[in-house]
Amino acid sequence: MSNFNSPIRLSSSLIKHLKYRVRMGSNPLLPHSRPFTTTEGHRPIIVHKRSLDILHDPWFNKGTSFSFTERDRLDLRGLLPPNVMSTEQQIERFMVDLKRLEEQARDGPSDPNALAKWRILNRLHDRNETMYYKVLIANIEEYAPIVYTPTVGLVCQNYSGLFRRPRGMYFSAEDRGEMMSMVYNWPADQVDMIVVTDGSRILGLGDLGVQGIGIAIGKLDLYVAAAGINPQRVLPVMIDVGTNNEKLLKDPLYLGLQRHRLDGDEYLAVIDEFMEAVFTRWPHVIVQFEDFQSKWAFKLLQRYRNTYRMFNDDVQGTAGVAIAGLLGAVRAQGRPMIDFPKQKIVVAGAGSAGIGVLNATRKTMARMLGNNEHAFQSAGRQFWVVDAKGLITEEREDLDPEARPFARNVKEIHRQGLREGASLVEVVLEALRGSTSTRPAIFAMSNPTTNAECTPEEAFSIVGDNVVFASGSPFKDVDLGNGHIGHCNQGNNMYLFPGIGLGTLLSGSRIVSDGMLQAAAECLAAYMTDEEVLKGVIYPSISSIRDITKQVAAAVIKEAIEEDLAEGYREMDSRELRKLSQEEIKEYVLNSMWSPEYPTLVYRKE
Repeated sequence: MSNFNSPIRLSSSLIKHLKYRVRMGSNPLLPHSRPFTTTEGHRPIIVHKRSLDILHDPWFNKGTSFSFTERDRLDLRGLLPPNVMSTEQQIERFMVDLKRLEEQARDGPSDPNALAKWRILNRLHDRNETMYYKVLIANIEEYAPIVYTPTVGLVCQNYSGLFRRPRGMYFSAEDRGEMMSMVYNWPADQVDMIVVTDGSRILGLGDLGVQGIGIAIGKLDLYVAAAGINPQRVLPVMIDVGTNNEKLLKDPLYLGLQRHRLDGDEYLAVIDEFMEAVFTRWPHVIVQFEDFQSKWAFKLLQRYRNTYRMFNDDVQGTAGVAIAGLLGAVRAQGRPMIDFPKQKIVVAGAGSAGIGVLNATRKTMARMLGNNEHAFQSAGRQFWVVDAKGLITEEREDLDPEARPFARNVKEIHRQGLREGASLVEVVLEALRGSTSTRPAIFAMSNPTTNAECTPEEAFSIVGDNVVFASGSPFKDVDLGNGHIGHCNQGNNMYLFPGIGLGTLLSGSRIVSDGMLQAAAECLAAYMTDEEVLKGVIYPSISSIRDITKQVAAAVIKEAIEEDLAEGYREMDSRELRKLSQEEIKEYVLNSMWSPEYPTLVYRKE
């Protein structure tokens, strides 16, 4: 169905399409020499601006790194200090400045130092994207908690006050009927990755409305830093359908729609229009849904997952990371991963993330037990689910349909001395009864740090030194005395979603299948050595994130090929993709990852 009103509109859009291909560094009339994004980073880029316009464009600005030749070509001579600096010198100067300004940037003693760091990094992002990602990649362990959880939660809470320069796109309830044309306002002709939120459930902070755009920006920072997605091909999106946060509704400085949220068919119509619009302009884009309230998370996932290239990170990404950690916890007991179906698992929380973990974990167990109906039923008996009202049983009234498969049988729990609504402590004690596990696992996965169910200090002091501990946000390891360390693992989605997105992109799969997600989780679970796991280290260091992402992406591609879903990417068609060995797939992934290097810029008048 065409959404253009006349041939003139279509013609102008085509012209715009061709112009942007030139701007992005490709000749629309000539084939690419290779399919890898890294080669694009090294070929000259045609730009249609010069002088101060170049210096004010973060996509192309190099600051003091512009060579004299480029300064002449782009009319920059005299607009920059005469000393041409290397990127290493630029980074050194920035880091010295960062350390000096950290305290000065604080808004008084109540302003956390992490927020001051975010401000400084954000200013760099606004003026020089290449250098920003070079700094982020080189210091990923230090700065991931700044651009992502836990600091991003604080950023979202204060976003209306922190907003300086627009980043991403905003689609609102006021834009109904206009989204198909709105998508052409975005300057990039090619978008590989979109992270979209409606701001209804940001981390564990609740409804933050339009301010939730911060989580989409932070996620895409990690797509660039970890997966090497070209930053000119990512798009953070906020869908503003209102907010039910009364504080924001009364705040005169709030930047979003000050009305209560749309619901029902009206809400679905907005999301449907958005999805149709972005996939009409960018048919091969991948859309990651982020921090949608549980009420809609599952419905939207089921509505779109078989039609569009999309996944929900809270439901599917969290589940994958949890499975990887649980498999690691089995290995930490000195047992093979095939023993996983014997584990008893208590889940506190029946929201989108909790139910996502339950569904994926039951599927994993069932697959290990034979992948039949009996195996599926048997696996379901290994779970106890506790929400705000206590243990969920078949007696529960108005039970969410998504949680119903995990409701415990009433007669069975009565024999165990439990009841509907039993407390978390009662349920945990019952689950531990008769357990032969020498290393119980506690995963306090809620974000940000202030919302964690318990601290590692509490876990090790109460349960004992042998506990395997993981959390969603970072904590420091615990000194247990006598030279022993209680390792605090960060079970964060950043280990998986960049690789899932990159693997889906490079495979050309039209959907993100359960098998691809399972392959990602098992790849992460196997990443750690036996020696590391036996020490209680079940997740790798964030400093290895690009290598982890490469491995996960390769596993996703391999699974897409085996499921006959892979259609190829650019010149790597499906036939060529099927010929690659596992090592060649990894090389293909590595060669396709963008690196932050300044390209040569060549001016051409439009």
